[in-house]
Amino acid sequence: MSVLGLSSTMQGKTVALLLGVGALTCVSAQTFTRLGACPSLGCVFPPDQASFLAGQYFDVRLEVHAPVNGTEAYNAGVPDQNFTFCIQASDDGDCQDVTTFFSVHDTEVDTYNFTYYEDLFAQDDDTPSVVNVAAKTYRGLALYTPGSYKAKLKYYNDWETVANWYVREPTKEKAAKNVILFIGDGMTQSMITAARLIGHKSINGVYQSLMQMDQMEALGHQMTHSIDSFITDSANSATALYSGKKSTVNALNVYADSSKDPFDDPKFETIAELFRRRTGGPIGMVSTAFITDATPAALCAHTRARDELAAIAYEYLYGPSAYTPDIYWPTSCEGPDVIFGAGAEQFIPGDGSPNGTDFYKAFASEGYQVVYNNTELQAAGNDSKTLGIFCTSNLAKWIDRNVYPENLVGLGNSPSGDGTDALDQPGLKQMTLKAIDILQERSKANDSGWFMMSEAASIDKMMHVLDYDRALGELLELDDTIKATMQHLKDIGEYENTLIVVTADHGHGFDVYGSADTKYLAAQASDRKKRSAIGVYQNSGLSGYTVEADSLPNNATVVYGAEGPNFPVNWAPRYAYVPGVVAFPDHREAYGINKTGPRLPATEGTDGSYEVNPYDQPHGYIINGSLPTDEAQGVHSLTDVSVFANGPGSEAFRGVYNSIDIFFKIADALALGRTSEDY
Repeated sequence: MSVLGLSSTMQGKTVALLLGVGALTCVSAQTFTRLGACPSLGCVFPPDQASFLAGQYFDVRLEVHAPVNGTEAYNAGVPDQNFTFCIQASDDGDCQDVTTFFSVHDTEVDTYNFTYYEDLFAQDDDTPSVVNVAAKTYRGLALYTPGSYKAKLKYYNDWETVANWYVREPTKEKAAKNVILFIGDGMTQSMITAARLIGHKSINGVYQSLMQMDQMEALGHQMTHSIDSFITDSANSATALYSGKKSTVNALNVYADSSKDPFDDPKFETIAELFRRRTGGPIGMVSTAFITDATPAALCAHTRARDELAAIAYEYLYGPSAYTPDIYWPTSCEGPDVIFGAGAEQFIPGDGSPNGTDFYKAFASEGYQVVYNNTELQAAGNDSKTLGIFCTSNLAKWIDRNVYPENLVGLGNSPSGDGTDALDQPGLKQMTLKAIDILQERSKANDSGWFMMSEAASIDKMMHVLDYDRALGELLELDDTIKATMQHLKDIGEYENTLIVVTADHGHGFDVYGSADTKYLAAQASDRKKRSAIGVYQNSGLSGYTVEADSLPNNATVVYGAEGPNFPVNWAPRYAYVPGVVAFPDHREAYGINKTGPRLPATEGTDGSYEVNPYDQPHGYIINGSLPTDEAQGVHSLTDVSVFANGPGSEAFRGVYNSIDIFFKIADALALGRTSEDY
């Protein structure tokens, strides 16, 4: 099985500060680290600055490192196995041994080694550093008293690593009964602005309608940094939103340790697990991606390797302790009541499914009704747990389902694996509204309320391949889904009981800076002359995407995306918006919509590097890339992302805060925290 994270070829894109103690040399590295969030040779997980909800479960992992070679070489490569670990509950309190403080039995010391490259020169020379390790793990712990704690690891006689932990004061009174967390994967405010431009008509600079997100009760911004990198991926950024814990790129609800096993890392409890444990209420996950992708997976899965897709599917059904029996984990969201998305590869019996089994049958045997298309979805009853898998890979994009449906033909992506086409796929709105109905029905038994996450996944996926039109189509679909959800909640009498939160896990460096005369651009012979088609400032003009059909010139290309507001009338105007991102491979740009399907901006050349795809936007001009030539797509960016909230508890989401605060704000709205006074 593949292991993302620490290995002999570890490429953690992190910033580390290796603190010098005694003979240790002070080293600063941007690309490679020995272990993220472990600045010295003693590692404590949860690390310094970790925050906890009172009563939230977590594991503790301790490691002592002894590098054999490299600039950090120490103690002849012999790690201290007699290290001690204690917890101090107040500045003037005693530091109690971990076994006494948590009333747990001691665990055995585990020893092993791993390798890493100190820097790019070491990688070029293929000279990894070897690190010997002594480690212990304590599982299923919780802190119930709010306040500050110091976790102290002592080793090598006089060495000490101190982690400051914080248990937040929980809210006692419940504000919301239900919560819907919408994730616009990769969505930034500038993308929302661009979607508004093409989807909502304006007259003399005044919009005649607004996005639903524009009209939410609260607006905030969250910072997306990960634990050891200022650029995140969807796994650790979603982990922060769902658990209140920073983690490492590729990690799902664990602190990435240095062991070889991607499933034994120290875990922590997610909002879905807490909700299930505290209320007994139903939970659901909806995504337009393959359902074991990082953002939905982070709701329930625990592994440092987001690409362990079969194991993630297995954990959905049976929980983490079932997949790894020797790991004690006192709670899980095994068996979510609703699972809607794509990724049939993990369910069709074969190489991609858990143990090669028919995982549709496995879910059915555990009481799930299984549906494979939108018709079956809408006809399904609301009283049973439901698994809906609607195609292989990711769901078709909104533009391809609604504007160019011929692009769904010939893909052979049926969820049954029979090689036929998945032509009857639901969209985000259809899945979300059905999920609400099922969760609402299943919550009636104990009046528990419900929790669900709904992800517009392909905003991000299309931004990666520089297919801006499809990305904005996905964003407009998300906004349309939010609008329909609010109305549906009113219709079923749950609007006043439901907190709706809309945010992103991370962003892309995207913006719009002008317009392009696509007809003029295509007619020019040279790349430099083609750039004359771009109009900036006063030459950028107005949006042609919302022009009514009867006012268009006779030779205009009109593509109807939807009836009424909220989507463009014309997806292929002559005068198109000019978008761009800050991180991209070599590619060609013509600013016209790709009518035959999503873009592939760069392809692999004869030397293994990525070059301009000769078949992509052939009338455009070449833009030299800003990324290393081994990157085929754009990457995420540093930008803060917006948070919109509506309903009971929404006022807490105003302001600027860290990504982990999303978890605590939702947990407080649901009153999920428990202090020692509650026991």
